[in-house]
Amino acid sequence: MALVVLSTIALTATVAAQPQQQDPQKERPRTTTTTSTPQKDKKVVKDRLEPDDSTQLPSDVPQDVQANRQEQLSEEAAIIPYYDNFFKTYHLGPEDVISVDVFNQDRYSRKGIVIPPSGRISLSLIPGGVFVNGKTVEEVAAIITKKYDEYIIDPQVTVSLDKASSYRYSVLGDVGQPGVRLMSHRMTVTEALAEAGGVLSTGDRSKVYVLRRQSSGIPAAIPVNVAAIYKGKAADNMYLVPGDQIVVPGNKMKKVKEWLGFTSVLGFARIFGIGF
Repeated sequence: MALVVLSTIALTATVAAQPQQQDPQKERPRTTTTTSTPQKDKKVVKDRLEPDDSTQLPSDVPQDVQANRQEQLSEEAAIIPYYDNFFKTYHLGPEDVISVDVFNQDRYSRKGIVIPPSGRISLSLIPGGVFVNGKTVEEVAAIITKKYDEYIIDPQVTVSLDKASSYRYSVLGDVGQPGVRLMSHRMTVTEALAEAGGVLSTGDRSKVYVLRRQSSGIPAAIPVNVAAIYKGKAADNMYLVPGDQIVVPGNKMKKVKEWLGFTSVLGFARIFGIGF
């Protein structure tokens, strides 16, 4: 009996001497504070400028870059609607091609109508046709709708411009391909010059001008410094209107070439004894 008691006391002392293991899940302190890094990242995401976000600019972008960005957005906002509405605001004229569609009425619809010089197109059940010169497609659609209202219940008429051929402009002077061209979309002077083959080496880019007919019928010259536009020193915002004439005058190099050509002809005449 005494031996059993002594064994129990020894075992109890051994267990008490061993260090107790603690649960790391219970004893490990939890972090309740947040570091500044996530807040900084969140701020960066907030300041990030998306492609279509024009209301907020990054704080770390220089002022000149921000101003350039705003200028680009304002130019796009002004130009894109014009391109989108070009065919809606286009005033019809001879050689333009339009189509008339009457919803669910193939009998009265007609496609590929070439506007004659008289400006009057013929349609079914409309005596004398419809005069379209100088009108937009929406104005023509309203006229046709009123005409067909006598024959069709609630007619739905759509007029579309298939080909623009009456808006024209011309490029004269020292360009690669001078002549008269069609204006199928809104164009700047530099775009028109590019389509005309560009300015030749004998052309003066700084003295280009546009002849535009005024209300009085007299054309007025509008100077356009194309050289400054090419160098980025001037805005490319000179847009053409139908009937404009772009003139590219010659430069000093052209005058030198003309003088050299004249002197060569004069020398040839002296050799063969031809008098002037």
